[in-house]
Amino acid sequence: MHDRTNTEKTAGAAPVTDHIGKEPPHHPASVPWKSMTVARGDNLSLIFNRMGLSPAVLYQVLHTDKRTADLKHLLPGQRLQFQIDEQGLKVLKYEEDLVTTLEVNRDGDGFTSKVVTTPLETRNVTADATIKDSLFLAGQRAGMSENLIMQMVAIYGWDIDFIQDIRSGDHFKVLYQEQYKDGVKVGEGPILAAEFVNQGRSYKAIRYTSPDGKTDYYSDTGASMRKAFLRTPVKFTRISSRFSLHRRHPILGITRPHEGVDYAAPRGTPIKATGDGVVAFLGRKGGYGRTIILKHGGRYSTLYGHMSAYARHLHAGSRVKQGQIIGFVGMSGLATGPHLHYEFRVNGVHRNPLTVKLPKAKSIPKQYLADFKLKSATLLAELEQPGEKGATVVAMRDEDKGEQNLPANY
Repeated sequence: MHDRTNTEKTAGAAPVTDHIGKEPPHHPASVPWKSMTVARGDNLSLIFNRMGLSPAVLYQVLHTDKRTADLKHLLPGQRLQFQIDEQGLKVLKYEEDLVTTLEVNRDGDGFTSKVVTTPLETRNVTADATIKDSLFLAGQRAGMSENLIMQMVAIYGWDIDFIQDIRSGDHFKVLYQEQYKDGVKVGEGPILAAEFVNQGRSYKAIRYTSPDGKTDYYSDTGASMRKAFLRTPVKFTRISSRFSLHRRHPILGITRPHEGVDYAAPRGTPIKATGDGVVAFLGRKGGYGRTIILKHGGRYSTLYGHMSAYARHLHAGSRVKQGQIIGFVGMSGLATGPHLHYEFRVNGVHRNPLTVKLPKAKSIPKQYLADFKLKSATLLAELEQPGEKGATVVAMRDEDKGEQNLPANY
């Protein structure tokens, strides 16, 4: 026999009440949400019409205040949510971006608006891979997106030539962020710390924001990962001719120095300035064909030859930034095929672009070094911990190769 409690229902018992003689309060069913994604060519008028809302309501909403006027400028892919009851539009939510939502609420005969901010959840994740066949395949198998892999390439681009220097057995580990909204991944990056072991040599990189607000990547000693010059000015398919003091010219048939490097690439491939500088020369220059010479301060200069065309609005005296497109690959002048001839000079003397020691950009100022060491130690310790996506990449079977659409040369 079980004990009865005073809350147990019995046949014929009166309904339970909060107060003697009163029925429980009535809770109406919640109004369901309806979602609409903005399509190309859409505007709020078309969307309201599809939702069965009148032009008068549209006018009221758009003229509620300055914030709701932004609804006139919807973009494809943005999302709108509606609550519509028997009286018409009750609530409209407009997701301006991942963290900001404009909410329009019915208030009597009109509407009011407010901005709701929803912070994203940020998670730190590690990816760990050993290269057996391809940098991109290794990164993808470790759970990295193409965007993250390209971030890593950009960080190490001054120290490692990812076309010429990568070897089977090279290893990398990356600590990066992922952003989540309501438990759904909505973004990724930036990379916080990384280690790349290339041909047995370890390169560590840490993302650091100094107290004055400058963010960049540095080695574990505080030296800038960014150099004053990029190692290569073009995305090439192969090196067709290397730096040599005794090379037989393929057209002239004579032996003479080849004081640069020839990068074979399809006609029209963009050519980038390898460092900040000023255009000292732009025009045709003998066997070089269409040529640009950049001066980089007092000691350094670079030459780019055999171009098919120059970048628009570029002329002698123009200032250029590192990575800026200055022209396009061609075969003007004495050339047997489309390629870029690139020269690097120090104090007027030609140096091998593939091996010359590149000057570094500025490192962390001394007054911030202690702060950097404290923060970098924390990130490097986290990098060494196994993460959600850590994995060692194994060799890919021959029959699996080519299944993924990867950028050329990787």
